[in-house]
Amino acid sequence: MPGIDECLLEAMALPGARGAALVDWSSGLALGTVGESPVGDHETTAAETAELARAAAEYESFAQPATAPPPATGGGPAGPPVEDLIVTTRTGYHVLRFVETSFDSSVFLHLWLDRAEGNLALARLRLRALAEGLVLR
Repeated sequence: MPGIDECLLEAMALPGARGAALVDWSSGLALGTVGESPVGDHETTAAETAELARAAAEYESFAQPATAPPPATGGGPAGPPVEDLIVTTRTGYHVLRFVETSFDSSVFLHLWLDRAEGNLALARLRLRALAEGLVLR
């Protein structure tokens, strides 16, 4: 099971990866970063993406209705109701994948992909696997 650094390096191995970070969306702090930042500063990018993640995780519009049946995997949903967010810009993709942990987690993986070289479907699948295997120390 990879730690933060290994996880981010694996994310950077994806085609078109420009930068990656593990961010705490409650504080806006980057817990780890690698590669480039869209604005040249990883801390600014972490704070800005945390605002987006926080809005998606906390707004009622994205939550499952109270009358919805529990997921097929059994039990009620854990963590935020959102699995991932995708923001498409003219030059890239930003994929934010929420990480579920055994404690009250408020972290997500942020991957910035070049639009011409990146594979969005592959990135989503790979980030899901990385988030599931991530060990937060």
